Amino acid sequence: MHQEYNKLVRDRIPEIIHQAGRECKVQVMTEAAYHQALRDKLIEEAQEAAEATAQDLVKELADLYEVIDSLCAACQIERSSILAEQEKRRSERGGFDQRFRLLWTQ
Repeated sequence: MHQEYNKLVRDRIPEIIHQAGRECKVQVMTEAAYHQALRDKLIEEAQEAAEATAQDLVKELADLYEVIDSLCAACQIERSSILAEQEKRRSERGGFDQRFRLLWTQ
């Protein structure tokens, strides 16, 4: 059965598909298309992490980290820059430790 995907997949997915006795077609994206595909994949993986069961959460967060690492590499962003910005934002705006839910403002 033919099924369309048109999305970024991990490097070994075509190999895994072929090993399963199935066929697939892949295309190498341009740099701009790759950057956009990574951003799209970021949303996809974040949604999967948001909907994950407790036992699948680690796997889904690992997938999310993989996309983040790939996006950082593609955009030449150092992890240390992200961690420094995270610390700055935590210092300025706080973390989520107090579990506040904002109900309203006026």
